[in-house]
Amino acid sequence: MSVSIYNNSSFTDSPYGLKLQQTFTSSSSSVVIPTGIQRVYAVVIGGGGAGASNSANNGASGGGAGGYSAGWTYITTSVTVGAGGTGTSTAGAGAAGGASIYGMVFAGGGAGGQVSSTGGGGGGGATTPSGVNSTISYTGAPSSVGIGYGGAGGTANLSGNAGVSSGGGGTSLTGTGTQTGGAGGRGLIAGGGGSVSTAGTGTGGAGGTGDFYAGGAGATGTGFTFGAGGGGGGFTGAGSAGVNQIGGAGGSGGGGGGAASNGGTAGSGGNGVVLLYY
Repeated sequence: MSVSIYNNSSFTDSPYGLKLQQTFTSSSSSVVIPTGIQRVYAVVIGGGGAGASNSANNGASGGGAGGYSAGWTYITTSVTVGAGGTGTSTAGAGAAGGASIYGMVFAGGGAGGQVSSTGGGGGGGATTPSGVNSTISYTGAPSSVGIGYGGAGGTANLSGNAGVSSGGGGTSLTGTGTQTGGAGGRGLIAGGGGSVSTAGTGTGGAGGTGDFYAGGAGATGTGFTFGAGGGGGGFTGAGSAGVNQIGGAGGSGGGGGGAASNGGTAGSGGNGVVLLYY
């Protein structure tokens, strides 16, 4: 008799024979592991990049998802959990997310969203990436201008590229007519949506859909006070919807923030997370 893994509750994403024992959503110097345990299996996720913001009558691009890494490591009493990039209303690229680390397992943060024609933020890599592309990942996979372990950001009007950590969506460069921003890329952890700013009907790009949680919808309406992008789905939480000119926040566990439109406040990236199994 065949068994499908997609509808069988006995299948989980937990490492075989191990149980999730501790979850860290912020840094700590007082990690306690029971006596006798010398190694743990760590899932480590960096903070998501914030969406970008732009000046009046301009759109911007969504932030990239935080990086993902997992593996066995020696135990230690400290853990670093990267914060998501903080979204602001100041015109310019979004802030990158912070890196997370436990023992020997490291994950970089997602890049902040970009402005103008430079596209969305790249997905997380070995060190915090910048611009459209992701860097070489901690797995040794090469950097990519398209689909990759850390997906690249989308250029004008295009969705972010897919990856384990996906890129943010691009913005529309046209300020008239009906315009839609690029959606965050599809991935285990997802990037934020790009924004638009148009005198016509504008719809911000939706945050990317993650494997576990969805991204938020982009804001839609007629005129320059709409068009913000939604936040991308994180590893442990859903992204928020964009509201008028304000970008949606990335979901907890590394979701990328949605871009702001027309001088609004961009969405912050979701904080990283560290999960310990033993």
